[in-house]
Amino acid sequence: MSGARLPSPQTQGWIAARDPRLRISAALLFALVTVSLDQIPATLAAFLMAAALASATRMRLKDIARRLLALEGFMLVLLMTLPFTVPGNPIIGTGTLRITDAGLHLAGLILLKANAVVLALLALVGTLEPVVFGHALARLGVPEKLVHLLLMTVRQIHLLHEEFLRLRQAMRARAFVPRSNRHTWRSYGFLIGMLLVRSLARAQRILDAMRCRCFQGQLYLLDSRVWTPRDTLAGAGFAAVLVSLPVLDRMTR
Repeated sequence: MSGARLPSPQTQGWIAARDPRLRISAALLFALVTVSLDQIPATLAAFLMAAALASATRMRLKDIARRLLALEGFMLVLLMTLPFTVPGNPIIGTGTLRITDAGLHLAGLILLKANAVVLALLALVGTLEPVVFGHALARLGVPEKLVHLLLMTVRQIHLLHEEFLRLRQAMRARAFVPRSNRHTWRSYGFLIGMLLVRSLARAQRILDAMRCRCFQGQLYLLDSRVWTPRDTLAGAGFAAVLVSLPVLDRMTR
């Protein structure tokens, strides 16, 4: 599975040493708690907590910004529409185009929640290797078929991308120049069709290879991770911090 490694930053520090099951569970609980918050101070605390987790993994700021770029583009649309469309007490504006306090509150709440959840996922789950992530899901009780699908998908996406690059290079070698005409769209159609045909052929070869190795649909967990007392301590501390977020949310209402 070395060729299927996802582009994730190299992590160091105490988070990388924690059990993957703890990291996945912590990310899920953090997301559930964060989306249930209703007040800005508690949501801001959740965002700062997620930023601290990302800082603990020693992720480069450039990597974080690149991964948040798509999210921030969607958030920009919300920030441009919600303050004008949510009913509430008007702050500025005239006529029907007015910015309301409820709209600003909701826009800020969604912005902080989305960024907090994504940052926590990047820090706790996004830095796990695909094989480690799959084994951790299996040990958490996720159905084996879903884990198989995840691991095979990660592997095949990488191989299909290489196949796509070879086909595109072959088109360039034949002096193909994309334009907005019928020939270009037909060529792209042939490219997608050939990619699908080769994907099916590769899938059949992989299935034959797995059958030759007596594969019977069972996932064998080969990881040697062991739950340690430090994992228990880290989980308890993280749970205590998570409990404080709803408490803070109630106090600031």
